[in-house]
Amino acid sequence: MSENAELTGALEYHVANTLGWYDLRPLQKASIEPVRSGADCLLIAPTAGGKTEAATFPVLSRMVDEEWQGLSVIYVAPLKALLNNLLPRLEQYTAWLGRRVALWHGDVGDGERRRILSDPPDILLTTPESLEAMLVSRRVEHHLFFRSVRALIADEVHAFAASDRGWHLVAVLERLQRLCGQRIQRIGLSATLGNPDDVLRWLQGSNVDAGAPARVVVGEGGLPVEPDVTLDFVGSVDNAATVLSQMFLGEKRLVFCESRSQAEELAFALRSNSVETYVSHSSLSVDERRRSERAFAEGRDCVIVATSTLELGIDIGDLDRMIQLDSPRSVSSFLQRLGRTGRRAGSVRNALFLATDNDTLLRAAGMLHLWGTGFVEPVVPPPSPRHIAAQQLLALALQEGRFARASWHEWWAGSHVMDGADEVLDYLVEQEFLAADGPWLFIGPRAEKEFGRRHFLELLSTFIADLEMKVIEGRREIGSIAPLSLTTQVIEGRKPLLLAGRAWIVESIDWDRHVIVVREDLAKGRVRWGSEPMPESFEMVRARRDVLLGADPSVRLSQRAVARLAEIRTLRRDQVVDDGLVLERGDKSTVLWAFGGLKAHATLLAALPGEVADSATADNETIRFNFPLKVDLLDGLSIDGVLPEIAPRAVDGLKFSVALPDEIAMSTVASRYVDDTGALTTTQSVIVERRRD
Repeated sequence: MSENAELTGALEYHVANTLGWYDLRPLQKASIEPVRSGADCLLIAPTAGGKTEAATFPVLSRMVDEEWQGLSVIYVAPLKALLNNLLPRLEQYTAWLGRRVALWHGDVGDGERRRILSDPPDILLTTPESLEAMLVSRRVEHHLFFRSVRALIADEVHAFAASDRGWHLVAVLERLQRLCGQRIQRIGLSATLGNPDDVLRWLQGSNVDAGAPARVVVGEGGLPVEPDVTLDFVGSVDNAATVLSQMFLGEKRLVFCESRSQAEELAFALRSNSVETYVSHSSLSVDERRRSERAFAEGRDCVIVATSTLELGIDIGDLDRMIQLDSPRSVSSFLQRLGRTGRRAGSVRNALFLATDNDTLLRAAGMLHLWGTGFVEPVVPPPSPRHIAAQQLLALALQEGRFARASWHEWWAGSHVMDGADEVLDYLVEQEFLAADGPWLFIGPRAEKEFGRRHFLELLSTFIADLEMKVIEGRREIGSIAPLSLTTQVIEGRKPLLLAGRAWIVESIDWDRHVIVVREDLAKGRVRWGSEPMPESFEMVRARRDVLLGADPSVRLSQRAVARLAEIRTLRRDQVVDDGLVLERGDKSTVLWAFGGLKAHATLLAALPGEVADSATADNETIRFNFPLKVDLLDGLSIDGVLPEIAPRAVDGLKFSVALPDEIAMSTVASRYVDDTGALTTTQSVIVERRRD
């Protein structure tokens, strides 16, 4: 057997004798040789498949056998809470070998940071934003601190790759690799991916052109038994709470909701039904979330209501049941949530869907039907990350003090994150975001004005947080809400807010400091957060159409779900046809039931003549025209190179858009609403005309 196919001796001893493991899991075995060989790897297994150990055990073996010294491994994750959960496990593993691990993110204090800088650990747990902050900080001698880095592990890599945080991560990694002067091995961990080879190639970045070996490693074995999945229709959030108060008594239940307001409403209703209930979502304070998650982990007969914050593997202890209120909007999200159950020996992965209305029942049925076909969404990084290119050029100026205009490409050579950055750089210089002194560029006055506050903190985060008001009871921070929740009745104390599953009466509001002081109340309140229409994938929406045409998901359906689906099919029978798409014509308007998803519909509209597109609106299922559309209008329509029309205010949601020319900022946003494949499929479909009554 090859030396690379085994763990280092001391680690093997502790795995067997300290952990008491008789054997490694499939992924953990399969990953040893490729990781130890130094190849860039993507490790894939179901949730709780042991991915952390699959990466860290062979990396630790390399560290010992190759005598790595200093900070040699960086472990990044999308959530600070996930890093906090990992720390005790990795502290144990590294201690076996006389090595150390440390944690660095926004909640880590100055004292601990000073200790890390004076005596670097072997492994650093951090976020991409904190890694960037270290690179640009004057307190960190980054050329010395990072010079020995040999490997980077990216946990939940699919969550990174699907957003601009992923582009930010790979861009920072390229700069880090140039500082080190050696190739950094890149290891991604994921539970659900429809296109693993593409994602690994994206993570590799410049390592691809350098000829670095790459391996996708999949944990074989799968589930011992089929998961137990049931779809039920309950008709309202209150009814869902009633059902949950009567089912699975004595068990620990995790309930996923699709919005923060829905989570709050369900938590309040559960408490009204005398169910021990905790809440976790992004607008609750860190202390409030930790309190809930800790109490739930230690409890027995209780429920925790959460949004996607608990989707990414944060440890909340053994779980008996996963309940989904309504439906997630992707198969991959469902698989993440399903994987939270069935971790104990003898238990089965399970999910109960409770649909609260016709639309969400149909969405759940469509998603489960799609899952039954074996489909998992491909993860596609957002196209045209030119705003990230702008951010990276400014960050490089902060990091190095100055850089040569003629050779900036060397920092990201071979990485697609900087495609088109020459034009971006010209704009940054022209608008004085960067100032020139001969061949050198450094931070200019416009960058100081736009991003210089709090030591350029705004420049280090690639996503925009909505403006929210902090809610406080006494000295306790409960969470935050959007200002749109503050109606006149709420402000005057005549109606309560709903937050953390409890009702609160507003006592005072400090608008300048964005602080609301409250006291608890027994009456049910309401709370809202800003939201935009959610584009759904072509496959998800077409799966709903399949259900309307008679396809049933391959899961258990309750009698209520069967009866309600039959009603929905009857109500919507005129909107679907087996051999094409329905064009529903009225006297003054026309509806095309295209079932292509919002992006495909927006792409199609962009290809139509301006006067036609201007009179149309689209959602995930339909395109509506305010005139009698000709049935042959889509015949031969070319969609090559079209970009959907974007409202100017949409650019506000693109971080660093101020550092881009208007036309580039607009085209960057527009490119993210393109679905050529879905639009082309729609244009090639047979159109069946029907008259609207």
